Amino acid sequence: MCYTCVRECPAKAIRIYNGQAEVISDRCIGCGNCIKVCSQDAKVFLQTRQDVKSLLLSHTNVAAIVAPSFPAEFTDISDPQVFVGMIRALGFQGVYEVGFGADLVANKYKGLLDSNREGKISSDCPAIVNYIRYHHPELTKNLMPIVSPMVAMARVVRHINIDAKIVFIGPCIAKKDESDEVDVGLTFRELRAMFDSLGISPSTVTRSDFDAPKAGKGAIFAVTRGLTQTINLHDDVLDSNVIVADGRKSFQEAIKEFEEGHISNHYLELLCCKGCIMGPGMSPEGKRFKRRNYVSDYVQQKISPEQISKWQQHIDEYKHIDLSTSFTPNDKRLNLPAEDDVNRVLASMGKFTPRDHLNCGTCGYDTCLEHAIAIVEGLAEVEMCLPYTIEELHESIEDLAVTNKKLAQVQQALKHSEKLAHMGQLSAGIAHELNNPLGIILMYSNILLDELNEESPLKSDLSLISTQAKRCKKIVSGLLNFARKNQIKIEDIEMRKLVEDSFMSVIIPNNVRTEITCNKETIRAMLDYEQMIQMLSNLFKNAVEAMPKGGKLEVDVSETPNDIVIKVKDSGVGIPTENRDKLFTPFFTTKGIGKGTGLGLATIYGIVKMHKGKIEVDSNTDHSKGPTGTTFSVTIPKDLDPTNE
Repeated sequence: MCYTCVRECPAKAIRIYNGQAEVISDRCIGCGNCIKVCSQDAKVFLQTRQDVKSLLLSHTNVAAIVAPSFPAEFTDISDPQVFVGMIRALGFQGVYEVGFGADLVANKYKGLLDSNREGKISSDCPAIVNYIRYHHPELTKNLMPIVSPMVAMARVVRHINIDAKIVFIGPCIAKKDESDEVDVGLTFRELRAMFDSLGISPSTVTRSDFDAPKAGKGAIFAVTRGLTQTINLHDDVLDSNVIVADGRKSFQEAIKEFEEGHISNHYLELLCCKGCIMGPGMSPEGKRFKRRNYVSDYVQQKISPEQISKWQQHIDEYKHIDLSTSFTPNDKRLNLPAEDDVNRVLASMGKFTPRDHLNCGTCGYDTCLEHAIAIVEGLAEVEMCLPYTIEELHESIEDLAVTNKKLAQVQQALKHSEKLAHMGQLSAGIAHELNNPLGIILMYSNILLDELNEESPLKSDLSLISTQAKRCKKIVSGLLNFARKNQIKIEDIEMRKLVEDSFMSVIIPNNVRTEITCNKETIRAMLDYEQMIQMLSNLFKNAVEAMPKGGKLEVDVSETPNDIVIKVKDSGVGIPTENRDKLFTPFFTTKGIGKGTGLGLATIYGIVKMHKGKIEVDSNTDHSKGPTGTTFSVTIPKDLDPTNE
């Protein structure tokens, strides 16, 4: 998820799919940047150690050609002859320096540059060659038509020993696929692994020297400006038309400006890495300038007068070898997507104007526009944009908080409903058991009252018994309403009229204002009229009692596709938080003794549940948090099944 490989890939040959990076081999130029920058070692290059072992076992005539950057890699081996002895111990018959091939290539370069003033681009780095052929095919004709030092040395070795099998050993993984003239390409990292697996160490081998021809000044080829120094060219700003660029950004900028014509008459020496001494086949975490010193020290040991004389003899001996080559364009550029498609992707990331383009680069692309183009081309994903992802995360957290709040409310409501359901069952049982004895008491007390004379002293006692029995029967009736064991009778009701009729059932004081609002001119529903009147009357009565000093009673009726929503809002004192969970519990009341039975809201709850609805309460008692008051919200299906109980 770091996208560093995307950022470091000059060919944009990395596709992100489901958050994972994968190399598009068809677009890959083999530079190895993705391998060097991946801290998790999620990218690996083709391992060819086994191929080399098989070649050494099956052939006795195998030669190793070693890249000139070896002193920068094997700094733990101070004597180059010990290093050569270790290579021979693997089974190689010949060990040669690619630096001599660099000397030959340098001479060819010098001759071509002296006779041709047109702009040219070095062709010694296979990653650069691939990049130009794939992504700037129009510049393929400007590549130097000369082989790389590796291929040049392979041709020298085959001139010496035509049947030899050749293994290149160096810091570059692009060399593994550069030319068929080399049988196997091996990196220095793989060479170290072979030494370790076979137990080959400096103390176990016999010193040996490189086979002739040996490298001269070409041994500095591995460092930046190595080739130009070999042919005595200089990239002096004042009197030179030579430009040296190394590293991902520099070489891309140089090619772009060359293509645009700004430096088209210059010679470009380009290296994909910051010198071959920093190639992906080197051991990681090496210091660039320290490695440069090791190469420089090695070359200085090779330029004594005697060695230079022998080197010149070898140059004269092999200068006739053909080092020419040609390169063909292989356009792998993707067509630019339609502008509308790109803008649509940008909009999906919240980027509607250029001011929204942060161009932070965290996605691996230099600009938001490049990222959007890559998304349309199927190389990237929207989620790679860090600002977009952070914004999405914030929204997800907010949504999650809302969901958690709703879940907590639902859980609380479920517990409350379960408690009330148990109480309903208990209430129904009690009401059923009390109903018959109360009926008998009421009947016989009335019979006795009818038989007694008006002057009888027992008449007042019997009258009290009858009155209290009626009161008990009313309480039992309230319990039955809470338990809702009776059926409902639905009819077509106009909701505004229902509210107005309910107001007629309640005494509204002069200091209380009422207001009815509906979201539609006519709202109709299939409900039990009598029970709805009972429910609303109880709510209105409670609201009025909550406003002893007067206030406003609002009733809002709205219609959704499936439900009727009735909100009864008062501006009273509000309901304390500790009492809200007990509101619908039978016999719970906050009124004084003798002023309420505690069955009003319990009955309302039973009526709402019988209508397959729900009732919610929102209340505020704290003036600092806004106006005080309570709102009861009742939601009931507007088309109730007549058979519903």
